[in-house]
Amino acid sequence: MKLLVLVTILWAFSFSLIGEFLAGRVDSDFAVLSRVLLAALVFLPLTRWRGVPGGMKLGIMATGMLQFGITYLCLYRSFSYLTVPEVLLFTIFTPLYVTLLDDALYRRFSPVALLAAAIATLGAGIIRYDGLSEDYITGFLLLQVANFTFAAGQVGYKHVMQRYPLELPGYRTFGYFFFGALVIALPSFLVFGNPDKLPATGLQWGILAWLGLAASGLGLYLWNRGGCQVDAGTLAIMNNALVPAGLLVNLLIWNRDADLGRLALGGLVIAFSLWVNNRFRRQALA
Repeated sequence: MKLLVLVTILWAFSFSLIGEFLAGRVDSDFAVLSRVLLAALVFLPLTRWRGVPGGMKLGIMATGMLQFGITYLCLYRSFSYLTVPEVLLFTIFTPLYVTLLDDALYRRFSPVALLAAAIATLGAGIIRYDGLSEDYITGFLLLQVANFTFAAGQVGYKHVMQRYPLELPGYRTFGYFFFGALVIALPSFLVFGNPDKLPATGLQWGILAWLGLAASGLGLYLWNRGGCQVDAGTLAIMNNALVPAGLLVNLLIWNRDADLGRLALGGLVIAFSLWVNNRFRRQALA
């Protein structure tokens, strides 16, 4: 849980940096590719090549293709069709996908986890609902693909690590995650990238470096390791904790308008969903 909270704070700052300095200025495919490459370089010297089952390598690569490669390509593209409030609003469905995919993978149904995820989704909706533009279907569909693949990557990584319980630190195999993401990000840039929209300032390069090394490299590793230590309901709920955290960062640093009453109410609803999951899931397992 502590790891998920730490990464939530880290990502809250990162989303603001993307919105303020990169969105619409730097080619989205290049932004994703640069983050993948930098993160892969961090884990390359740490990666264990021998003694790791082939199924584990392929499984971790697949989660990277889903959770990083496809997710971020769709997320960045959605900004071309949606306003920032709409992007934030449409990402609140991720917890539902996490619980449903986890149940499907283990052939079970966990009503408490699903209820808690639905409450968390409601809380994020209270915070972020600002009305919708007329032309948002394309953006909405892109974000649902991003939400689904991000959820699938989280659930899949947890499943892979449970299936292959090696006596190795997680960072010795996490490099395969970014190698998988590279399989998606590199061809996408080569086919769809715009060389005329590469970073033009030192600030933009610096932000991409921060996003690749910290938000992607360290952040995704800690998030997935934290996800292995909690139940599906808690993991699902924490996916929406970024909404109030991101708004607070945006308000404090860039002084953007925010409805503090809705922020507080939505935050309380998300906190309540954590309590519901913790209280009643334990009873269900007793």
